[in-house]
Amino acid sequence: MKCARCGHENTPWARFCEECGTVLQVACARCGQARPASAKFCPECGHASGVASYPLAPARFASPEVYTPRHLAEKILTSRGAIEGERKLVTVLFADLEDSLEQIARRDPEEARRLLDPVLERMVDAVHRYEGMVNQVMGDGIMALFGAPVAHEDHAVRACYAALTMQKMVGEFARVPRSTPGAEVRIRVGLNSGEVVVRSLGGDLRMEYSAVGRTTHLAARLEKMAAPGTVLIAPATRSLVSGYVRVKPLGAMQVRGLDEPVDIFEVVGAESARSRLEARAGLSRFVGREVQLTQLQDALTLARRGQGQVVAVVGEAGMGKSRLYWEFLRAAGGEGCRILETGCFSYQRTAAYRPVVDLLRVLFRINDADDSTTIRSKVAETFASDHDLSASAVSPILWLLELPVDDAAWATLDPEQRRQRVVAAVTGALLLGSRARPLIVLFEDLHWADAETQTLLDALVENLPSHAVLMLVSFRPEYRHRWGLRSYYHELRLAPLPPQPAAELVRDIVGTDRALDPLKSLLVARTDGNPFFLEEMVRTLRETGVLAGERGAYWLARAADAVNVPPTVHAILAARVDRLPEPDKRLLQSAAVVGPHVPFALVRAIAEDTDDERVRAGLARLRDAEFLYESRLYPDLVYSFRHTLTHEVVYDGVLHERRRALHAGLVQAMEDMHWGRQGEPVEHLAHHALRGEQWERAVVYLRQAAARARERAANREAVAWLEQAVAALAHLREAPATLAQAIDVRLDLRGALYALGEFETMLVVIHEAERLARSLGDARRLGWVAFHLGESLRLAGRLNEGRELLERARSTADELHDLPLQVATNQYLGLARHALGDYVGAAANMRTVVSLPLEKAETTDFSHSLAGSHAGFRAVSTAWLARCLAETGTFTEAIALGRDAMQAAEALGHPYPHAFTRWALGSVHALRGDLGDAEVLLDAALTGAEAANLAVVLPQVMRMLGWVRAVRGRLEEGLVLLTRALAVAELMRIDIAYPAIWGQLGEVHMLGGGVEDAERFGRLAVERAHAAGQRGDEARGLRLLGDVSASRGVAGVTAAERWYLDAMSLAELAAMRPLVTRCNLDLGRLLRGSGDEARAAAHFAAARELSYAMGISPGPI
Repeated sequence: MKCARCGHENTPWARFCEECGTVLQVACARCGQARPASAKFCPECGHASGVASYPLAPARFASPEVYTPRHLAEKILTSRGAIEGERKLVTVLFADLEDSLEQIARRDPEEARRLLDPVLERMVDAVHRYEGMVNQVMGDGIMALFGAPVAHEDHAVRACYAALTMQKMVGEFARVPRSTPGAEVRIRVGLNSGEVVVRSLGGDLRMEYSAVGRTTHLAARLEKMAAPGTVLIAPATRSLVSGYVRVKPLGAMQVRGLDEPVDIFEVVGAESARSRLEARAGLSRFVGREVQLTQLQDALTLARRGQGQVVAVVGEAGMGKSRLYWEFLRAAGGEGCRILETGCFSYQRTAAYRPVVDLLRVLFRINDADDSTTIRSKVAETFASDHDLSASAVSPILWLLELPVDDAAWATLDPEQRRQRVVAAVTGALLLGSRARPLIVLFEDLHWADAETQTLLDALVENLPSHAVLMLVSFRPEYRHRWGLRSYYHELRLAPLPPQPAAELVRDIVGTDRALDPLKSLLVARTDGNPFFLEEMVRTLRETGVLAGERGAYWLARAADAVNVPPTVHAILAARVDRLPEPDKRLLQSAAVVGPHVPFALVRAIAEDTDDERVRAGLARLRDAEFLYESRLYPDLVYSFRHTLTHEVVYDGVLHERRRALHAGLVQAMEDMHWGRQGEPVEHLAHHALRGEQWERAVVYLRQAAARARERAANREAVAWLEQAVAALAHLREAPATLAQAIDVRLDLRGALYALGEFETMLVVIHEAERLARSLGDARRLGWVAFHLGESLRLAGRLNEGRELLERARSTADELHDLPLQVATNQYLGLARHALGDYVGAAANMRTVVSLPLEKAETTDFSHSLAGSHAGFRAVSTAWLARCLAETGTFTEAIALGRDAMQAAEALGHPYPHAFTRWALGSVHALRGDLGDAEVLLDAALTGAEAANLAVVLPQVMRMLGWVRAVRGRLEEGLVLLTRALAVAELMRIDIAYPAIWGQLGEVHMLGGGVEDAERFGRLAVERAHAAGQRGDEARGLRLLGDVSASRGVAGVTAAERWYLDAMSLAELAAMRPLVTRCNLDLGRLLRGSGDEARAAAHFAAARELSYAMGISPGPI
């Protein structure tokens, strides 16, 4: 044997070095414990001595003080006084190289070390990555502790992550070609959790401890039992890592030295880390919420029976919503259930589906290291048991995960179709998961949820009753939803703790010292029973030296009145931040700029200290001070702010110039990391570029974020992103390219606002685009601006002005051969003519749209339009053509065209054409007198428009459906719908809709005997329609006033005849044969009632002739 001290080669049987007298030692082949060369069995693990021995480790593995990173060494030494002589719950890890005895037996020591040292280095690095303590480096392996000397609540999870990491690192090393032939490099790892008694911690960081029970022995044995390349854990460890790692049960096995078999588990991978609820440390006593815990347990009992339940915990910030769920989920009630957790964050409110994507990553057990092939496989495996669901759900799920979708049909879907498919897919995936075992799904902080996540939640709630799912949500009181009337919805409101439970909580935190009673009363009063505020106040008093001692046993160190007790939690947190050492405070501020969740890689990139170890040390101190916690450990370290309010306060405290610089630095760092191209949301880039005043980058990323939102039909989110893009553009130097971009951003913004029905804001945006387009002199953009202005004026009832602008835009489109603009201008010019009562001209415009070449349009951009595509425009224009023909009495063609339009819309699946074509065909049937058919179609149109939030369509649909229901005898229902139609039109300032709604309101009041109301609405309709030039609506209003006068008997005959004749004259000018027919019938009945049979007969004959020409019955004469 070679002496480690002097290098002398000794005879194999020597107990002492023949040169220097040093005791000769070898490493145990089993546990690596150094032993005398003559020992037959290892004194640590009892393993028999082998013929071969390991060369002792080189100097860099001589003691922990050499190989332990400085920041970790400092932490260990700092904790020395607190841990010596204590019992600590730890996880012990043993790892060694497979068949190392055989591999080194045929090599000289230097060659053996070249094989062993890189393996040992990777093992040690993996342990230190998760702040474990490598207590011993042996010949071919290591022994490490997690949980002591540095205490960690999640020591078992860290140990498992370290084991997986070292397997990965060693595996990568093994695949690299090297000059040591015949060596197979594979390691095996064993873990067990239990208690140890820490005896002492030396200056060299070596810890002396005594194991309690079988803690160390079982870990060593599991390592020996592990197959090469695997990690085995004992039941004690398994119970501590449930949900964090994936394990494969290997069954009960006999372990040498133990009497009874032990259940062994193989760790096969890591789960995604599960939110902040999994990273709690130092929790106070849980008081005052026992009733809510019982209610949660009752809801879970029902859910287990297949009666899905929704429970909402509602309360102001700091009331303990997360803590309540934390207690419940870790109680016995959640055992046997699959738990999925996600949450919403304030800066993600404009990022559609982000909480859903996080949830999906947990549901499908997707790790950050997974490549696209692996992710696809996991998604497919989940749906394997349901072929139908798999066929429809895989593409939407992959799309949400921002992976390429190999589905040609998916690429053809418009945003609303995708939205529907996404909602169905995610809902189906969650409900499918509940078939195997009950499912608990937690969505936290819904007051920050985006609209698309809300839509999905609504769908999930709708489908819960017959599934074994307990859906848990939390939100602040200002949040609104539509679930309140569901029988399976339960709301638990968390009020401030009453005085008695609050006093109990204070007593638990502070202690029982009677001298503290005045301070405890002050704490209860100042915090108003808010548990979070109360805990923060006590921490402030401790950190300022008012309180001394330990938690639960404080005493008053100095007078409390000498400390300025902050009145709000903001003041508390700000004061805490100010008391940090300057380097730590600035590091915390840098972390706050990153966001509520702080990837280590990003905060390191912008930290002022460029030394990696010092940054880690600083973050560790902030974690220990409970500003941050480690929300994810594997595969990449991520910190999170312990409280959102903490993040907000810290961020607000950063001076603007420094904040701007940090945001700008983050943009550069994220671009260097190819952020946004590897699954990370581009919304983060947009946020930091905007805050960093990187204006050109901000515009690019903001538009990308808006485009993603519009693809999902998330128009509210799109508006938010585009408004920020407009603001960013204002900072750029005026140049042709910038002006063009400014116009396009506003036109995109106009589209999102149009869908939401926010016409006043939309008009302002269009005028801004017009001003910019004129200064640029861009004909195409001026054409689009003229089109949008013309449409806005049409909606405002300024029809002739709107028509002129639309005709100008059409001329531009024709000159430039711009197909999208040709389609849009012809359609909306037709709408203007329809409103003016020029139904023949309107029909001609609609026929032009229908006749434009669809093939050419397939590759053309229709992003500025609500219809979304030329096919959508064609369907809507066909429906409008049917509507125009119906006004002129060409019902046979109108119905045929209406059905064609509806069928085309059905194939598209887009909500706007879908709802619109049903409204149009329903209106055709209503004009023809087929009220039953009309009501079915109009009811479907209303359902679709409301579901898709198509505000611009709602007034038309509601007024027509209300009128049909009233005429069919359901007057109250009709009035409600018509009143709603008027309210929506007034809210959106759709002036063009007023005459038609007023006229139909008057007709319904007339049916119910409300003659005065009928006259009032009739006069309003006539006056507004006449002023705007809406001949058709004016003619209908005049006919209504004729009915009002006729109802007054002989005294009203003359006036009624005048109204009817005026109405018929206008109707004839507009070629409105159905209305001309009706006026003839009304005049005939009026004149017959007054005794003028001859004139009455002439009007009846005219009515019959027109009816037969139109193919309809004239009705009773």
